[in-house]
Amino acid sequence: MIPLSVPNLTGNEKKYLIDCIDSTFVSSVGEYVNRFEELVAKATGSSSAVATSSGTTGLHAALTAAGVGRDDLVIIPAFTFIATANSVRHCGADPWLFDIRHNDWCLDPDAVKHGIESECELSGDGLIHKKTGRRVSAIMPVHTLGNMPDMDKFNAIAKEYSLVLIADAACSIGAAYHGKPFGELADLSVLSFNGNKTVTCGGGGAVVGRNRELLDHVRHLTTTARVWPDYDFDEAGFNYRMTNIQAAVGCAQMERAMTFVETKRRIRRFYEKELSGLKNSGISFFPETEGSSCWFSGIVLPEGKTLDDSKKVCSALKERDIEARTFWKPVHLQLPYEDSPHEDLVIAESLWQRIIALPCSSGISEEELETVARAINEILG
Repeated sequence: MIPLSVPNLTGNEKKYLIDCIDSTFVSSVGEYVNRFEELVAKATGSSSAVATSSGTTGLHAALTAAGVGRDDLVIIPAFTFIATANSVRHCGADPWLFDIRHNDWCLDPDAVKHGIESECELSGDGLIHKKTGRRVSAIMPVHTLGNMPDMDKFNAIAKEYSLVLIADAACSIGAAYHGKPFGELADLSVLSFNGNKTVTCGGGGAVVGRNRELLDHVRHLTTTARVWPDYDFDEAGFNYRMTNIQAAVGCAQMERAMTFVETKRRIRRFYEKELSGLKNSGISFFPETEGSSCWFSGIVLPEGKTLDDSKKVCSALKERDIEARTFWKPVHLQLPYEDSPHEDLVIAESLWQRIIALPCSSGISEEELETVARAINEILG
């Protein structure tokens, strides 16, 4: 079976793991955690980074540090992995769901601007959603596939309405915005290092950003809000710290991060070239912004095709020992969020059913890529 996306563990991972075990520092205190944070901060252009146990816990801690609380609304795209919405709900808040753009699959800033202008009012308590009477406390765009949202527009909106800007940058390690790392484009940005990410720790996440005060608060919250050296705690914190074992793997991965990203970009180019003949039948490819980290690659079936059509293609590939998958079901169609406020979601509702993610591991061979391309051309050609 040619897998969809598996880790590339052919570097110093084993060496660093053995060193970590020999040191006996295997929990949340250890030099590998410190080193990993330094590597992530440097790679993203942030002044510092806070390593967390997962991307979701990083998002939760970031939202909490930024003051998102019970009954607030947080603006997010409907088309995203459910962890984006879950982190909002963990704060006692609810997502306010908006559509995405065709060209990058990221949150549409113009739709957000229109929604705020038409449905909210500014008061002494902040930006209030008139229909529900709830405070809108943050905007959280997602770096879909490692693509960069229009952060200039989101920063302008956040400034105008005094909203915290937090980016779900789960798969964006190695990405750039106008030629620069994304680490200080938002107050806080959160990465994931789950097993299917370009760079992995087996699990884990990290919070970076331009707001040093918020970063310090995230660090405090994720280490149980303990006031050292005694067992004093000044708020209800979380045990969200990354372990030294995870960080040991992460350090080895970060040594080759840009090599992995360049491979991901090359895979994208390969599929676009080898499957270009399918464009005549209305099939398109995953979008790519300038500087994208190209986390996943794949195809999009023509307008009018359904989820069943996508599943049939995946099944046909599976019969040829090729793993392919459909992609995110929008948040408003998920049971926990079916009553969350949302705007028109025309693009998200049409798009998600037609997406097919193709094998794109950073260790995939040329022969395997050719096998996948040949199968797709035969099935859909």
